[in-house]
Amino acid sequence: MKNMAIVLAAGQGKRMKSKQYKVLHPVCGIPMVSHVVDAVRLAACERVVVVVGHGAEAVQATLGDSAEYTIQAEQLGTAHAVLQAKHLLAAEEGITVVIAGDTPLVSSDTLQALIALHQREGASATVLTATMPDPTGYGRVVRGADGAVLRVVEHKDCTPDDAAITEINTATYCFDNRKLFEALGHVTNDNAQGEYYLPDVIGILQRQGDLVSAYQLADPAEATGVNDRMALGEAERLMRRRINAAHQANGVTLIDAENTYIETGVTIGSDTVVYPGTILRGRTSIGSDCIIGPSADLTDTIVGSGSTIRQSVCDGAELSDECNVGPFAYLRPGTKLGRHVKVGDFVELKNASVGDNSKVPHLSYIGDAIVGSGVNVGCGVITANYDGYNKFVTEIGNNVFVGSNVNLIAPVKIGSGAFIVAGSTITHNVDENALAIARVRQENKAGYADKIRARARSKKEKNPDNTKS
Repeated sequence: MKNMAIVLAAGQGKRMKSKQYKVLHPVCGIPMVSHVVDAVRLAACERVVVVVGHGAEAVQATLGDSAEYTIQAEQLGTAHAVLQAKHLLAAEEGITVVIAGDTPLVSSDTLQALIALHQREGASATVLTATMPDPTGYGRVVRGADGAVLRVVEHKDCTPDDAAITEINTATYCFDNRKLFEALGHVTNDNAQGEYYLPDVIGILQRQGDLVSAYQLADPAEATGVNDRMALGEAERLMRRRINAAHQANGVTLIDAENTYIETGVTIGSDTVVYPGTILRGRTSIGSDCIIGPSADLTDTIVGSGSTIRQSVCDGAELSDECNVGPFAYLRPGTKLGRHVKVGDFVELKNASVGDNSKVPHLSYIGDAIVGSGVNVGCGVITANYDGYNKFVTEIGNNVFVGSNVNLIAPVKIGSGAFIVAGSTITHNVDENALAIARVRQENKAGYADKIRARARSKKEKNPDNTKS
């Protein structure tokens, strides 16, 4: 039997007060609708149809070929939205999950359990429910004395008795696919909103003698729907807690999990310690036995085992094992560090490879450079890689010593074993094992400082109004 899914993602989301389409707002680095599509895919749904409306092109660009698409040109309600998938799915035999694209916390495990219960009980429809201390805003699940589902009532249509019910409809369902589309043809808009409600399908199926079942969530947090910024922040908090708990279960130490921010796609090896204030984004991958943070910000960065990164920003960088970065370093895209490399405070690297056992300890800019192994880069060194029109490469061989405050004017090559004297501006290649010095010879003029001070005093006395404190 085929499993399918319909993801409802056509609403504009006016309460978000945003230029960005609602379901594209990220939760822990991933758009809400991507979380939902990933969950139904992991729950073995072979066909996934996303119903789009406002921002259709942006949603399709985000999801790509992970789904099929149909358009709801007018937002006339959830039943009307599902009906837009009729031309794609109505002829199929199997089970269809219907889920909102703004419910990023529903897990694939929950969806698998929902589908399993639906199959086990031979139901025509199964509602995913949750018990909420404050159910305001949610549709209620009305059960009979025997616990069977009698109906699902939208919040705006609740009687006082209905409103007192704390079991809510999460807006996620399983349906027998054929019966779903047959019942949709009988849904009317005779309600407070004048819309075609998908929960009305439940009543239609029951009146024709079909079994309606319900699966109640163990964790009501999964039912969180995002309609405004407050709900978005809550979804982010809950998702972050879930992500952090999974890393802790896998042997990662989070010193303060509530103040550690890890996005969905990040991987971390065991016995790594992450300190608070740290943000790990995108496809960042961290090995074992690392120390990350406090206040490290890593995006799409690979970190080898045994490395330490403190109070630094890394974006698209690759670090081998046992590197030491920071505090206050900036590793930009294209940075590649070999084993046991030291990058210290206020150092910026961009599109630069640094070989094993090399050191760039402080206050340097190394851009568009190839640095060999065993190199020592002194304080204040820069590779002048840009002439205003083009970028050029600096090449530094193995075991080179670059003294403090050296300017390497690219394109330039420094041979292995060379020694660059502090304060030099290097404009020509340096041979292997050569010493390079390029600075003006120092000249000391005895007593000249007194002449400068006397000249300044005389000028002040002649023009007292022109002096500035």
